[in-house]
Amino acid sequence: MAYAAAGKRVLITGASAGLGAALARRLAARNAVVGLIARRRDRLAEVLAECRRTSPASAMWVADLADTPALSGLALRAWDSLGGIDVLVNNAAIPKRRPVTALEPGEVEDVMRVNFFAPMRLTLALLPRMLARGSGMIVNVSSIGGRLGLIHETAYCASKFALCGWSEAMAVDLHGSGIAVKLIEPGAVDTEIWDQPGSEEPLYRGPKAAADEVAEGVIEALGAEGFEHYIPDLRAVVDAKNADIDAFIAGAASLASGGSPQ
Repeated sequence: MAYAAAGKRVLITGASAGLGAALARRLAARNAVVGLIARRRDRLAEVLAECRRTSPASAMWVADLADTPALSGLALRAWDSLGGIDVLVNNAAIPKRRPVTALEPGEVEDVMRVNFFAPMRLTLALLPRMLARGSGMIVNVSSIGGRLGLIHETAYCASKFALCGWSEAMAVDLHGSGIAVKLIEPGAVDTEIWDQPGSEEPLYRGPKAAADEVAEGVIEALGAEGFEHYIPDLRAVVDAKNADIDAFIAGAASLASGGSPQ
């Protein structure tokens, strides 16, 4: 079932580039009113200008999602400015690609703030108003790294596993409330997350999906049944890991070191 985006008010984090920007443009083209949140004012303003061509009521807020205490107020200001929020898309994320033996505790906490605590704060700020209204949707963009432990991605995977668990338990708590919860599990997406200061070069050299392609998949998920959506569909890989976790760990470690899986 196609998602009826027209007139919906959608708040998107990480909207200045990559998947967030692609999603904002595509929703605005379908006449949704989009609220954009990101750190980079110039890039965010460019995306907003594009969105306003078809959705003139769209708006933006420049914010650092690592400043988690400020996010509850930001979420409520966005709600008031847009006249309500129908869909919250927690999309923003940062990497910290590094072996666990080289990680500092503060680096892991930085990743958790943006990738998990920010979605938590925004959700808990908006949830009471959605519940009072009796409708709304929380969309958490996790990652295949929220279901698989990836080499040199311990901090990132920790944050994404947390987002998966949070989303799943929240869906249980909100079942029948009128508030839908969607968990999005993208695979490798061609965005700036692969080239970030402070992270080592990625070991992954495989194909990457275009941000526009994944954004289209997210919009399809908004109108689809079900809680969890893999884009592209890598569910079979996760199922294989869950069937034999020890074999997965041994095989992934072998491939990472240049050997052959056992």
